[in-house]
Order: sequence, then C-alpha cells, then structure tokens
Amino acid sequence: MRTMTRRPHNLHIPTLAGGAGRAEIRRFYTHHFIPHLPADIRLELLSRTVSPDRVVDEFILEFTHDRVMDFIFPGIAPTFRRVSLPTVAVVGIRDGRVDYEHIYWDQASALRQIGKLEAAGLPVVGAEASDQLRRLLRPSLRRRPGSPRSGTGRSRT
Repeated sequence: MRTMTRRPHNLHIPTLAGGAGRAEIRRFYTHHFIPHLPADIRLELLSRTVSPDRVVDEFILEFTHDRVMDFIFPGIAPTFRRVSLPTVAVVGIRDGRVDYEHIYWDQASALRQIGKLEAAGLPVVGAEASDQLRRLLRPSLRRRPGSPRSGTGRSRT
C-alpha cells in the first residue's frame, strides 16, 4: 500500500473484482486475492512496455484451480483443472506511485479450461492461446542480459 497513490484503484476487468481507494484495495488483497492464490501459480512474462506514466505487462498466468478464486471464477468451486491464461496488466503511475491496476484476460477461455463453458460452435479457445503465443515469441523469450523473464510464485497482478 505504501507504493500506491492516495486514491488508487484495482480492477480485474472480466469479473469486476478489485477495489477503489486504499481501504477497498487492502480488503480485496487481504480477503479475496492473496489468500486465494494457488500454491502452483506461475507468471511467465512475455513483454513489458514502460513509459513515465504506465507499465504494461503481457504474461501467461498458469495455475491449478484448486481453491475458490473469486477474482477469476466468482462463485465457482475448485475444479482441480490446469489453467493457462494470456493476461495483460496495465499499471498507471502518478508521482512515482501506483495509481491503478487494470488486469485483462479472456474469461471464455478461462471458463472453458475449468469445464464451465462448452465451446462447441463458439469461437473460444483454451490453453491453445498460451501455446500459440509461446511458439510465436519463442526466439524473443530467450534470456537477454537485463531483460525481465518468467518467474514463479505469487505476484500482485
């Protein structure tokens, strides 16, 4: 919270999860986000764009849906299925502090991967989107000195 402006907001666009203002964001992180992250969550950074007022990360978020995760799957009990989601996080910066976080992913793909959306006849893909991104970006994902790379563990995005 020390890294945020006085009136920050956090919004997970597909589910409208998050909060506005420090108290709501603290409540969201404390009760709905951090304790509900799967132990095997992994974030693979694909690209990062930085400007004076914004950081945009494109990444693949992977995890096993082994617990209630209302910020991604509101009201859905654990399915114990693997999920791989291309995700974009836009972080606004004001006066050197985080002003907002907007997180985007394809909710239809997420629901398909946990078996809650029948995709027959719909233009919906699952983990194939992550696989295709990796294939297309593979040469640029090789480690370069000083470049951000994939990580494991918990992330605020």
